[in-house]
Amino acid sequence: MNIYVGNLPYSLQSDELKAVFEPFGRVNSAEIIFDRRTQRSRGYGFVQMEDDASAQRAIAELDGVQYKGRNLRVDASNNQPDGSVVIEHRREPRHHAPRRGYEVATAGGGRMGGQGGGLFGFLRRLFG
Repeated sequence: MNIYVGNLPYSLQSDELKAVFEPFGRVNSAEIIFDRRTQRSRGYGFVQMEDDASAQRAIAELDGVQYKGRNLRVDASNNQPDGSVVIEHRREPRHHAPRRGYEVATAGGGRMGGQGGGLFGFLRRLFG
């Protein structure tokens, strides 16, 4: 069973993470996720345990426990049928107001410049 472990100390190494879970059962692997660009820990990782019952016990006993000054977040990770792990980060798209003097395409297909947009431009187009 795959286990997500979050809020890890940034100095923690994979072998130390494995040692935290070993009292609960056989650990197949323990991996801390690193940022590719900076090569620094991202503060979370995954532990793969051989036995589901041991994994559930580890989750129950380690979730919220303080370790090296941080409260661990331990939860079952989402597994796919092929054994891969999916991490979903959903972020809403950002909508920025147009900069003054730039043209932006409107939903009606027309163009509005920075000066003719907004409420003032709408009223001017409405009343001529």
